Amino acid sequence: MLIYLCVGLGVFLGVHSIRIVADGWRSRSIERLGQANWKGLYSAVSLLGFALIVWGYGVARQQPVQLWNPPVRMPQLAALLTWVAFVLLAATYIPRNHFKARWRHPMLLATKFWALAHLLANGTLAGVVLFGSFLVWAIVMFANARRRDRRAGLPYEHGLLSRTLTSVLVGALVWVAFAFLLHGLLIGILPLS
Repeated sequence: MLIYLCVGLGVFLGVHSIRIVADGWRSRSIERLGQANWKGLYSAVSLLGFALIVWGYGVARQQPVQLWNPPVRMPQLAALLTWVAFVLLAATYIPRNHFKARWRHPMLLATKFWALAHLLANGTLAGVVLFGSFLVWAIVMFANARRRDRRAGLPYEHGLLSRTLTSVLVGALVWVAFAFLLHGLLIGILPLS
């Protein structure tokens, strides 16, 4: 049953899309509620959506609808793509690195790589719904964010090699921990075993 997963995706991705579909309403709401209250409400609704996604995907995994069987080497490709995702995710939080300087929105790029990796490695209907939704959402959000940056005339910053290497190192270390331990503990699957 995919209903809980779909509702969770609608809530979570919907909240994270407000800036695209209702930016004026968002600005008025922040002004009316105040920044702290807006962030609290935004976080609470996001958390509700995330919980529904996790629960809904868990329920759907109990009776999977297999659409295709991923090729034998797909886990290795997925591992490479998720490594890139973890590096980009680290770059989100490390200032003045080349990834952030070049693309400005490394978290959205990380989401694209993560979603694509999991979409390729999972041939179930629930996997297609979950990871396909995140992939489409990240593509749309990234394009919109880049247009918004161009309209605002934001200058490109220069990245520092040391910060870029730190992003790669931190991303790689977290990827190793996740791929070889945490994915198994949290998701129940060790992808590289």
